[in-house]
Amino acid sequence: MDRVSHSRSRRLVPVVAVAAAAALTLAGCSSSSGGKKSEEGGNNASAGKATTPRMTVALVTHQSPGDTFWDIVRKGAEAAAAKDNIKLIYSADPNAGNQSNLVQNAVDQKVDGIAVTLAKPDALKGAIDKAKSANIPVVGLNSGVSDWKKLGLMEFFGQDESVAGEAFGKKLNEVGAKHVVCVVQEQGNVGLTQRCDGLEKTFSGKSEVLNVNGTDMPSVKSTITAKLKQDSSIDYVATLGAPFALTAVQSVADANSKAKVATFDLNKDLTSAISKGTIQFAVDQQPYLQGYLAIDSLWLYKNNGNYMGGGEQPVLTGPAFVDKSNVEAVAKFAAKGTR
Repeated sequence: MDRVSHSRSRRLVPVVAVAAAAALTLAGCSSSSGGKKSEEGGNNASAGKATTPRMTVALVTHQSPGDTFWDIVRKGAEAAAAKDNIKLIYSADPNAGNQSNLVQNAVDQKVDGIAVTLAKPDALKGAIDKAKSANIPVVGLNSGVSDWKKLGLMEFFGQDESVAGEAFGKKLNEVGAKHVVCVVQEQGNVGLTQRCDGLEKTFSGKSEVLNVNGTDMPSVKSTITAKLKQDSSIDYVATLGAPFALTAVQSVADANSKAKVATFDLNKDLTSAISKGTIQFAVDQQPYLQGYLAIDSLWLYKNNGNYMGGGEQPVLTGPAFVDKSNVEAVAKFAAKGTR
């Protein structure tokens, strides 16, 4: 019996940890360093170090080059690794096939645990099955809340993207939006699709999807600008990542549009834009917490036999709205790279 199956058989005291799911008054999936190369991290994080035997854990994401959202995820993972006496190996590739190969590389290295994002879950099934066959515990984070159980992962840390999208649509109703364009920076990413679908479900006005190439920011800018020039009735641009929101602000200006910009996800530049009023609001999923909990959970499982959610429920890290009413309280943490 592999470790994941064994963990699920221990149901006497299931732990259902739900963090910040209902806290829409607190505060807000994607940005970069990394790419395809694996790197060891965690040396600069400040925390007491565990005296347990050294572990090696692989964190494998679908990060695109230049997407700074993942800097925050990685920072949380490195903090947990430093505390838990873990050697953290980080690797990333936005191509699902390449990401699957990175998971296989981690299996071949005989790591003690794997944390993986599931933006395109079907492509990762084979590699995850290999990990489980090798008795390597696997947890999910960020993308894949609808698929982690089907793939047999032990735990999941992130937000329910459909719920986040529905909350976003309701917020747009509250601010009086009538025509929204939802900008998708990576076609085929299930989490991004769920965000726009959720928005459409609850938004009472007109909504449409605009696909852009998220790896080419000048192209993102020109595509949004062209759309706004083509249709002056658009009064809100909804982006699915902080860097794309800041670029959309430039597009609005270039198009001489009166549209406002709101977004999913947060970083320090985004909090400044909210304070200035150039961005209306953001939905925070707490990527630092996702990275931290995913790595820490593998230490807890190996050393204590603990696992969160009982193999049945995800640990939710969002959604939480950040706007002018609470941005100052969040900004100091965003400046440190922890929100």
